[in-house]
Parts: sequence; structure tokens; C-alpha cells
Amino acid sequence: MIVILSGIIVFSSCGNNHIPDVSGIKVDATIARFDKDFFGADTNHTIQSLDEVQKKYPYFFTDFIQNVVVGGSTDTLHDLATMLNAYINHSRPLFDSVQKKFSSLDNIDAQLQKGFQFVKYYYPDYKLPKLVTYSGLIGDPSVALTKEAMAIGLQMYLGKDFSAYNTPEAIDKFPQYISRRFEPAYIPVNCLQNIALDIYPEKPPGQTMIEQIIEKGKQWYLIDKFLPAAADSLKTGFTQNQLDWCKSNEGLIWNNIVQNNDIFTTEPSTIKDFIGEAPTTDGMPAASPGNIGQWIGWQIVKTYADKYSNLTLQQVLQTDAKKIFEDTKYKPK
Repeated sequence: MIVILSGIIVFSSCGNNHIPDVSGIKVDATIARFDKDFFGADTNHTIQSLDEVQKKYPYFFTDFIQNVVVGGSTDTLHDLATMLNAYINHSRPLFDSVQKKFSSLDNIDAQLQKGFQFVKYYYPDYKLPKLVTYSGLIGDPSVALTKEAMAIGLQMYLGKDFSAYNTPEAIDKFPQYISRRFEPAYIPVNCLQNIALDIYPEKPPGQTMIEQIIEKGKQWYLIDKFLPAAADSLKTGFTQNQLDWCKSNEGLIWNNIVQNNDIFTTEPSTIKDFIGEAPTTDGMPAASPGNIGQWIGWQIVKTYADKYSNLTLQQVLQTDAKKIFEDTKYKPK
């Protein structure tokens, strides 16, 4: 689809709280329900029936079969039809739950439409993926960005109290501080997180802790630009109480980090205490969230962008993390 930028000035300064008007940017954020078509296949004539599904979803069908249905299987004894039937039968109960939960995706579609408009505002040359839903097994990707599609695994958004998330096996893989985020409200954020990482990928290992903190902060800064209306609790994955605690104790958090750690260390065991999934941060009160370093990095990047409000979003992201740290002279109260 041709994307029309109706009189939009893309490289306006972004280092403030101004939210641009993107209503004139045309994008296609229609969500295709591959899950319904796939499970609607006639299992008495699986290959023939799914051939029609493949024709309808040429941009996703092969990826789904190879990465979700077959996955890491080394089964060479059964033909594809047998494997497909076994997968459909095994995963149908989850699909049935998905259909009850997601009879409509209109609200999610509207949020993704707005997010896509912001992506095109800041990155007009970025090729937006086709949106498609699938229903897999617990542990299959919640969101995956393929060459042409953004695949949303609806089985991972059935609500934190969904029974399949609360079995011993599931809790072992997805502790409850993670599975509480298996809610529909996280779908738009998770989708735009994948696009943000595609536009601004992770830096190679070896950077100092403060550099990694700031680079992680840039990712949230970018997501904030793509979904300015989304709650910060969704963007960070923190509970509202954890987020409120961070805002009330920003100075305490920073002092704890700089007084008890070498912020220029490259030691992974130290860095992981502040970046990455965890129920809380070691050495801080129980009210603190895990991944608190990324939140601090976000505050540093916002401070820098506000100080140099003439910079575009792209210029902020391209600024070396060391320079951002040195220029902000970050000292929260």
C-alpha cells in the first residue's frame, strides 16, 4: 500500500513533550486473522484445505509452519499432513480460548493504527509489516517480526489469571511477575517494541554499564515516541505501584547505583542486576522493580533530549551514550 505523508514535516525537533499531529498519515494496520483460517481447515483433507490458507497468507504461512508447527522437531517419520493434524488437535483448546477472548480486535487495531502513523512520521522510509494473528502453544512467541509480517500470538494474551499460565510448568518458565503482563493491553506496546528494536537494534556486548543503561533507555524513549498515549506502566512492564515508587525515589535509585557499583564496569554479573527481567532489584527495597537500569536510562535520555530540544529523534538516538551521560550531568533529587 502506498503511504501518503500529507504535508508532514518529518524531521521536526523531538526533544520536548510536543506530540505531532499524525492524523493525515495513511497506513494500513488491518489485523488479518490467520488463526481463524488455519484452525478452520478441514483435517480430513488437511493439505488441500491449507493450500487455500497459504494462498491467502503467502507472507506468513511458511514462517508459521516452519517456526511454530514444525519448530525444533526432528520427526522424519511422519508426513506433513500428520504433523499438521497433530498440532491442530493439540493446540485447539488454546485456540478455542483465544476465540472467546478475542472475538474482536478493533480496539487493538486502532492503537496499532496510531502507532504505525507515528512510526511513519519519524521514519517515513520504514516498511511497516503486515499485521497477522496466530494461535500457538504457551511459550510460542507473543510477537514476532518476520521479513514481511508482524505475527501476534494471541495465546500469550489471555489474561494473567488464565489457567494455562498458572500451572507449575508454566510458572517455572514464566514467573508470575512476567505472566501478569499476558494481558491484551500489552499487545500494541509489544508490537511497537519489536519495530523499535528493528529500527534501533541492540548494541554489541562489551559496553560499560552506564552505556548499556542509556542505550536501553533509548529504546524506551523511541517506544514513547511511537505510543505517546500508552501508559508508562505498559511501556516499562512495571506495575503502577512500582512505577510510582521509581518516580518518588529517582534520586535514591541513582545514588544506590553510583555509590555501590562501578558504573563503568563491563562485568555482566554486575550489569544484570540492573538490566533484564527480575521481580525486584537486588540491594533495593522490595517495592523496586527489576530492570530498573533501563528506567534510569530512559530518564537520562529524556533529560538530554529536553536539554537539547533542537535535536531530532534520530539525532538523539545517534548520540553516543557517553556523550549523553556527560552532557546531562544527571543528578536527580
